[in-house]
Amino acid sequence: MKHTRTLGVAASLAAAALVLSGCSAGDAGGDDNVLRLWHYEGADSAMGIAWDQAIKTFEEETGATVEFEEKSFEQIRSTASQVLNSDEAPDILEYNKGNATAGLLSSEGLLTPLDDVVDEYGWDDLLAPSLQTTAKYDENGVMGSGSWYGVPNYGEFVQVYYNKDAFAEAGVEVPATLAEFEDVMKTFADQGVTPLAESAAEYPLGQLWYQLALTKADRQFVNDYQLYENPVDWSGDEISFATETIKDWTDEGYISTDASGLKAEDAGVSFISGDAPIFYSGSWWYGRFQSEITDFEWGTFLFPEAELSPGSAGNMWVVPEKAKNKELAYQFIDITMRPEIQALLGNNGGVPVAADEADITDEKSKELIANFNALNDMDGISFYPDWPTPTFYDELNAGLQELVNGTKSPAEVQEQLGGQYEAGVEDIVG
Repeated sequence: MKHTRTLGVAASLAAAALVLSGCSAGDAGGDDNVLRLWHYEGADSAMGIAWDQAIKTFEEETGATVEFEEKSFEQIRSTASQVLNSDEAPDILEYNKGNATAGLLSSEGLLTPLDDVVDEYGWDDLLAPSLQTTAKYDENGVMGSGSWYGVPNYGEFVQVYYNKDAFAEAGVEVPATLAEFEDVMKTFADQGVTPLAESAAEYPLGQLWYQLALTKADRQFVNDYQLYENPVDWSGDEISFATETIKDWTDEGYISTDASGLKAEDAGVSFISGDAPIFYSGSWWYGRFQSEITDFEWGTFLFPEAELSPGSAGNMWVVPEKAKNKELAYQFIDITMRPEIQALLGNNGGVPVAADEADITDEKSKELIANFNALNDMDGISFYPDWPTPTFYDELNAGLQELVNGTKSPAEVQEQLGGQYEAGVEDIVG
């Protein structure tokens, strides 16, 4: 069968313009034998590789055609409400999980409830309870309860990447405690090396801040912060420790003040190039590091002394309420949950949620999946710091930029962030 791929920003923007103007992009959307699919994973990523095979399997088994349009994350994020509320909505798309994203769309009636389909296909049996949290949303769009509105088929989490060669040259070892971690960073700083590759303009520093809070937290703190079970104390031990530690690490030279203007790509490239020996970031970098790091040996470890870490089920397949071919969408989701597709994802640097471990043969991938399983076994998946409100991603980044710049003190940043967080939560739950 024909397998079409629409590539390039210009093509994607043109398609989006057609959708938003109400014009037809063709007759495919009304064809009962065509599945219109959008996602934003690169063709060489673990998900891109696995889903490309899933598309081929789907076409072979169903006789249907997949019309795949590659969108950027920002294209989907910024236009989702308009696109999914139009007659040109795709049949299935990858969408970000969390209250501010999938939760918001579910509360607006733009996503199809999937409870009966999940039960029919048995997807709930394949997903650990902590991974189901981000697939379910109540009437207010708050995750953790209510109906299924998406199905994740991969996991993700944040961990420490380190340059093994640089560690050996500096005479340091993988730290087992937070104090040892600080000793390692001090050793590099004393040698004139800024140890942490960081970005405050985008997500990396926010995730480190959250991780530091989690080292002092328990599951109830996570539930309060993410699920609004109780008010969050923005001057409490958890958040105060995180904010003050970021300030201390900047003052000690472990984090560069230049990070205030750097993006995630800048931080990742700093690690890839060997300029910074440590990078705390997500499993989504794993495959890229495998392919691009050729000048040194590298490895990973979970953040020292932390039983809770940022992470979640991955982004989800969602089916728009206005999708024309929902049954085809459900069949495609089921194929992506099969052991052979999950193994393909796992052997290419992804984190499968339903793979047979015996099918994972790549040694680097085994290390990645072992870290994820260890975190999952501790019930350590704690979601991400920006999830609670639609605007908190930008607000958190802005606050941490001021912290790194020294234009605001930790107490001032916490007061600012606390007010923004509380206002955003109030808008959601009333």
